[in-house]
Amino acid sequence: MKIVIIGGGAGGLSTASNIRKLDKNAKITVITRDENIAYSPCAIPYVLSGQVDHFKDIIMHQPEDYLERDIEVITRAEVFEVSSGEKTIKYNRIDPLSRIPSGESVELSYDYLVIATGGAPITPPIEGTDLEGVFKIRTIKDGETIKKWAQKSKKVVVVGAGLIGLEMAFGLKKMGLDVTINEMLPQIVPRSLDPSMALIVQKYLEKEGIKVILGKGMEKITGKERVEGVVYEDESFEADMVIMATGVRPETKLAKMAGCELGRWAVKVNEKMQTSIPSVYAVGDCVEVVDAITGHPTQSPLGSTAVRQAKIAARNIAGAGAEFKPVLNAMVSKIGELEFGSVGLTESFATQNGMEVISGKSRALTKARYYPGAKRIDVMMVCNPRGRIIGCQIIAKERVAERVDTMALAIAKNVTCQELSTTEFSYAPPVSMVIDPIILAAEAACEKLKNSLKNK
Repeated sequence: MKIVIIGGGAGGLSTASNIRKLDKNAKITVITRDENIAYSPCAIPYVLSGQVDHFKDIIMHQPEDYLERDIEVITRAEVFEVSSGEKTIKYNRIDPLSRIPSGESVELSYDYLVIATGGAPITPPIEGTDLEGVFKIRTIKDGETIKKWAQKSKKVVVVGAGLIGLEMAFGLKKMGLDVTINEMLPQIVPRSLDPSMALIVQKYLEKEGIKVILGKGMEKITGKERVEGVVYEDESFEADMVIMATGVRPETKLAKMAGCELGRWAVKVNEKMQTSIPSVYAVGDCVEVVDAITGHPTQSPLGSTAVRQAKIAARNIAGAGAEFKPVLNAMVSKIGELEFGSVGLTESFATQNGMEVISGKSRALTKARYYPGAKRIDVMMVCNPRGRIIGCQIIAKERVAERVDTMALAIAKNVTCQELSTTEFSYAPPVSMVIDPIILAAEAACEKLKNSLKNK
């Protein structure tokens, strides 16, 4: 069996590794445009901040490591043709300096093709994005270039206040730059946090010396050859560099070329990660998934999602069988000392989509109040009118990830706020309160639910 995988990110390489675990004889070839493989773009900001020493530290494996498992990884190569009828692909090598195809094309045949092409950074249609000093963030090379430029810069504007935008902003602040974050929406992290929770994170950023501009779209970037400033509706700023952290768009060109059906957001796949063409699978940022709460198509541009999809695709290609479940998009981030995470729907998203919800909040401590080092923790729980939990957001300086994971399981199992409020949690003064903040938020939601029922 011959398997060709296009893409050397988390989705593509995890698919290759999992197929090899299940099938010792399959011929597996991975083709990627990147020079580096097996690294997480999410780690780039932490190299800038100095929390990780070098970019080389975030590269987990080299092509030779995969070759030891009889997986061929071809780097610096661009696939330019996919024929699902003939079951062939063609690629060219990419010149490392010019970044354009060079040499004769190579054709490979396959029994199964896996498209793991990820997403490409979105560049807004504004004047000046082609100036020197304007950067996107996707690869290690991008990170290295940004770090070199930042070392000779003083002021930077980060456009986009999603996760990567905030993490980049903090990393550049730690490098000593004057940092401004610009978000055209009226809050930061709009996909994952409700306004009141986002404000907690915003205040932390501002306390760290980062300026936040909300509700304004950048009109243009000024400069002759390199960045000199940015312009908004009613003000302008000097800047040596601009980071475009405005999201990614699924790369669907090759899937479309293969004849795969596209959905509303990206490549359409079934629960086996199989496209509309039985011999072609797709995983990662280039596919759309099903939201576990709404049942509607959505995107899940998370490394954790890509790895889970890779396992499912591998098992089905190898004949073992498995199904990918709808997503809750559990996420967590850490900026400086502050951790924040969410899972499921925000109250804002649910309301905007015509869903009736109630929410409960708690502000408590991560340890017993008398124990040294106890940190403030904020929890917001979102429930439907029957009390079923459909979302949760948590902010603290410690122990956020495990609580988000707890809530992911609770939501997946259709737990109600009433059930959660009586659930047994562990307790010891150095690590928790006698009543966990999650329970307090569930109790607050129950109280609101009771009041809403009384008023009906």
